[in-house]
Amino acid sequence: MLEQRIQQHFIDSADLKYQSAQTLGKPIADAVQALLACVTSGGKVLACGNGGSSAAAQYFAAQFIGRFERERPELAALALSADTAILTAIASASDYSEVFAKQVRALGQAGDVLLALSASGSAPTVLRAVQAAHEREMTVVALTGRGGGELAPLLRETDVHICVPHERTARIQEVHHLTLHCLCDGVDTQLLGEQENPA
Repeated sequence: MLEQRIQQHFIDSADLKYQSAQTLGKPIADAVQALLACVTSGGKVLACGNGGSSAAAQYFAAQFIGRFERERPELAALALSADTAILTAIASASDYSEVFAKQVRALGQAGDVLLALSASGSAPTVLRAVQAAHEREMTVVALTGRGGGELAPLLRETDVHICVPHERTARIQEVHHLTLHCLCDGVDTQLLGEQENPA
């Protein structure tokens, strides 16, 4: 019984990824172009999310600064959930929903990108960060699910929305993780050219 349940998780995840390949191909390609325009003009990517999305934001920043599958010059990225001193200072002195927005207003500049991850699309911290990014004339790349939640109507025409067509958080986050790999690979390919057999 347990093995069947485990197998079903693999099947459901694979099915959603297969379905999403067609739906998300264009917005992911658009997001690669936004990231590429940012980093080639000396900009940086600020990434944020809560819970599992926070971990994904940190993972993205690590791949962007360090390397994805091959060596290349470092690319500027910062996960806004990584500094606990900043998070707890803002949360205790102000309002927890401002923990990312205050950092965006402090660090973000025109031409930078906010990579905003929220499976529900309705996390107050992420919504406020998107509004702050727009105040700074930044482009937003939003990774959501569930139709985009409250975040979708906040996005501008120049932003990119990658919305996983599913309701379940675990499945949405699995596709988000693959999407982050696609973003890193896409930027590397645009900067370095095609590679036959990645390491």
